[in-house]
Amino acid sequence: MILTGDYHTHTKYSHGKGLVIDNAKRAEKMGLKEIAITDHGFSHPAFGLRKRKLSSLRKDVDTAKEKCGITVLMGIESNLLSDKGDIDLKEKYYKDFDLLAVGIHKFVLYKPKGIFNIFLPNFFTDIFNGKPSKSLIKANTLAYTNAVKNHPIDFITHLNYCVYADAVEVAKVCADYGTFLELSGKKEHLSNDELYAISKTGVNFIVNSDAHSPNRIADVALVEKLVEEGVVKKEQIVNIDGRTPNFRFKNYKIKGI
Repeated sequence: MILTGDYHTHTKYSHGKGLVIDNAKRAEKMGLKEIAITDHGFSHPAFGLRKRKLSSLRKDVDTAKEKCGITVLMGIESNLLSDKGDIDLKEKYYKDFDLLAVGIHKFVLYKPKGIFNIFLPNFFTDIFNGKPSKSLIKANTLAYTNAVKNHPIDFITHLNYCVYADAVEVAKVCADYGTFLELSGKKEHLSNDELYAISKTGVNFIVNSDAHSPNRIADVALVEKLVEEGVVKKEQIVNIDGRTPNFRFKNYKIKGI
């Protein structure tokens, strides 16, 4: 399995340790054709990308593209804020980005109802290793599926990491709308049984490092193991062995679909 592009990486603009150019140089060294900078969304009070930094980030991305022999994309890992599928990237900011990833994170500024039906139930269930309630699974599943239906999301990040959704239902909607499911090289977030079931929905996977430091760019050993064990088929991964993804966000911006 040869990684073509790493589309989930962070920099000092949010929670990462390196600069945009550091990530790009590392990606080039690792033989990648493409890399995306996907710093955390605006609603993260501690580690979110700041709107006032957008022009600076774009300049750094363009500079890295010029200095390195690979494609460098300016993306964002937007945050889910409610079970209605609200995210913290408004459409007026679409023009600033090349790629849209979305995930659920703990400490973000949720919508009022999202605090009570997403953040707090997930937080306490995770802290106390409890069994997620049916209402929590329903709320999380709705958050993911409504987001995919309402926004041109390229991929869902680390589905079910410290979150409890019906992964198969999320995968079905992703397959219908052309959104990929991420297989993270950083954290184990789906069981083998879930992956087997998800694979049958027809959804496609995207493999990313979720690197928070340049030296982890292209580190997807966890996923390589899944492929070697036959849990995930190479044919369903869109960014390996020379393949590059057909991203939904780009198509939406060009064609409005």
